[in-house]
Amino acid sequence: MNLLCGVDEAGRGPLAGPVVAAAVILDPARPITGLADSKKLSPGTREKLAHAIRSHARAWAVAEVSAEEIDRLNILQASLLAMRRAIEGLAIPADEVLVDGDRCPALAVPARAVVRGDATVPEISAASILAKTARDALMLELHQRYPAYGFDRHKGYPTEAHVAALRRFGASPCHRRSFAPVRAVLEIRGPGPARMVHGANR
Repeated sequence: MNLLCGVDEAGRGPLAGPVVAAAVILDPARPITGLADSKKLSPGTREKLAHAIRSHARAWAVAEVSAEEIDRLNILQASLLAMRRAIEGLAIPADEVLVDGDRCPALAVPARAVVRGDATVPEISAASILAKTARDALMLELHQRYPAYGFDRHKGYPTEAHVAALRRFGASPCHRRSFAPVRAVLEIRGPGPARMVHGANR
């Protein structure tokens, strides 16, 4: 039986936090209804599907690349690295890998990029759901540490409120210093967050 693995990432665009990738090998004997591009699903539906994927898939793995690594590598290379880490984290090896988008990480198994694969390939849809829910959970943890930025609402994406908080409080340790809005704040304020950033929303 050919073991097909779907791979996708979440978090290329945010100004803070890691980029997260997931790899999933589905089990044809245990089909999961409702798989779709994670961006098209409500948070509640994503969570239910993520639970089903973790319960029913033959194998799955989630991996992340930190903001520091993103700054060192660039976001494209960091995304590919996260995907490779997820694939290498699978409990059973895949025979073939399908990657959402137009680039594949360097792998020891055959791989193919599928544009809009998260909407058309069930394995990639499953991976997109796991990656998105895992990253959202990580951003909620970061919100507990740095409440001033509102990570619980925007998950690190460059919303108006996030950029305003960045300008007010400076960059936290989890901000991506190579991204233009963060770099601009660092040039004005210097490195490091404001002294009271941990308690700014209390």
